[in-house]
Amino acid sequence: MANLYEAIFIVNPEFDEENTKSVIEKVKNLIETSAQLESIDEWGKRKLAYPINYHNEGYYVLVNFSADSNFPSELERIFKITDGIIKYLIVKKKN
Repeated sequence: MANLYEAIFIVNPEFDEENTKSVIEKVKNLIETSAQLESIDEWGKRKLAYPINYHNEGYYVLVNFSADSNFPSELERIFKITDGIIKYLIVKKKN
């Protein structure tokens, strides 16, 4: 049975538009191949609540998807090793 998840990740604000789009496309392709993508919402550059790696702003992206219970740990692993993602959070939503 698939669970509903919400993931938000922040892309390095120093990336140009092309690099930012490639990071978002990489995450989108991973979710589409291993899970069911519900929606992807690009919030754009916003001020961070606190500095992360000496950055005061970042490019926010919100993704809603459904997947089996072992996929979020794989997605987290990809977030950790992807250059340009400075912060992320994956949350299971109530069905």
